[in-house]
Amino acid sequence: MNNTIIKFILICFIFTFITSCSSEEKIAYKTETVVDTSIIKKTVATGSIVPRKEVNIKSQVSGIVEKLFVVAGMQIKEGDVVAKIKIIPNMLNLANAENRINAAQINNDNAKIDYDRNKSLLDQGVISKQEFQQYDLRLKSTTEELDAAKNQLQIIKDGVAKSSQHASNTMVKSTISGMILDVPIKEGGQVIESNTFNEGTTICSVANMNEMIFEGKLDESEVGKISNGNTIELTIGAIDKLKFNAQLEYISPKGINEAGAMQFIIKAKIDTKAAGSNFLRAGYSANADIILAKKDKVLAVSESVLQFEGDKTFVEVVVGENKFEKRYVKTGLSDAIITEIVEGLKKGDKIKVPELTKAEDE
Repeated sequence: MNNTIIKFILICFIFTFITSCSSEEKIAYKTETVVDTSIIKKTVATGSIVPRKEVNIKSQVSGIVEKLFVVAGMQIKEGDVVAKIKIIPNMLNLANAENRINAAQINNDNAKIDYDRNKSLLDQGVISKQEFQQYDLRLKSTTEELDAAKNQLQIIKDGVAKSSQHASNTMVKSTISGMILDVPIKEGGQVIESNTFNEGTTICSVANMNEMIFEGKLDESEVGKISNGNTIELTIGAIDKLKFNAQLEYISPKGINEAGAMQFIIKAKIDTKAAGSNFLRAGYSANADIILAKKDKVLAVSESVLQFEGDKTFVEVVVGENKFEKRYVKTGLSDAIITEIVEGLKKGDKIKVPELTKAEDE
């Protein structure tokens, strides 16, 4: 009886040991399936949306803004008046102009006296018409000089001459048609004229909002990969639900040093059709995915399953339970996440991921 009990206990122990060994935690491999997909190789640039044509309207005379006729957001046409400037004359110029008038008036008065005296002599037949002509010409010349001096004084005081009021420099006009983006000056503010030595004070900025471009910067490590004509997908922060197509049209030939890194300015024409009812405002921040290469419906796997042997690339293909076949492959386009398989695999093949993981049986 005792022997029987001992044998039974021994058999139970052996059965339990075998069962526990067979139920030990198994080592399993993660796998991935070869699929058809699209691969897009791209680089990313950050920037903003700006109008292609934006102009700062400046005054041609210095003075005080007497009246503003525009506000931000208003649509205007080329030639529309945006502001009226009140001239504050320079006292030295004013004094010189008044002195010029006085001198011209004296010359004109003397010429008139000579003219009248010699006209009487001409009528009496004392002098000939040829002799009288010089007095006539002198009177006309001094009269012109007097009018010019008076015009100069009026220009200094009012910014416009009587003879050309329609061409007044005090009425600042827009040089393009578009939308008023900003009016940085207020009525009563002082402006400086735009000339060779001074940029002048901006009255307002005007832009054509129907033609917008993306303007951004790209690092020198990436700029060599792009070229004019590259397709761009834009994501605008304020309208993140929409994607905009654009075409690269400008790459700066000179870089800008920013914090020790060279950045190159790029510009791209935006197709605004996708905007719909959304208004593209100047200054919206945007991210640009610049398409370097693209392939549709190609066999591909994750780069994580690729292994390397010298200059050769291989994967381990699942051929049975815990059985794998080493297979060399030829790769194509890669976006650094997935890679095109040109030769060596077919759709549906199971590929072992090199890293081992424990099966989660618990």
